[in-house]
Amino acid sequence: MKTIVFAGGCFWGVEAYFKQLKGVYDTNVGYANGNKENPSYTEVCNGVATHAEVVKIDYEPKEISLEKLLEHFFRIIDPTSLNRQGNDKGIQYRSGIYYTELETKDISNKFIAEEQKNYQKPIVVSVEPLKDFYLAETYHQDYLDKNPTGYCHVDLGLVKDEEKK
Repeated sequence: MKTIVFAGGCFWGVEAYFKQLKGVYDTNVGYANGNKENPSYTEVCNGVATHAEVVKIDYEPKEISLEKLLEHFFRIIDPTSLNRQGNDKGIQYRSGIYYTELETKDISNKFIAEEQKNYQKPIVVSVEPLKDFYLAETYHQDYLDKNPTGYCHVDLGLVKDEEKK
């Protein structure tokens, strides 16, 4: 089992998207790479905390590769949008790939370099070591399962039938 952490705007939709995929065994939403310990949602939203909203994904690489996860990530974000996805604006909505293994950094950077050929504007997705991860409040976990009509900037229908669990 391996772990990758993605920041791609509001974490509700990113989590709902990835938890549909074969090979993804667990997802948790939280806050990463910010300026203080154990931030609250309010602190992240009002700028007291500088964390990104993220989804921690535990996956089995024999079932889904990191490259395939990156393809899915780029399928649901605008990688040229700085500190914004959909209607969400602010540094907490920045796009990033946070890694715990150097191999993930190398694969991610290579993937982004290839993807850049498909865009005129520069890709602004950061690739950084995961410095910290704090679990978001309970009500944020599996939010769109509990609130199916909740706001989501991610098109959950982009997962193809053969990619679903």
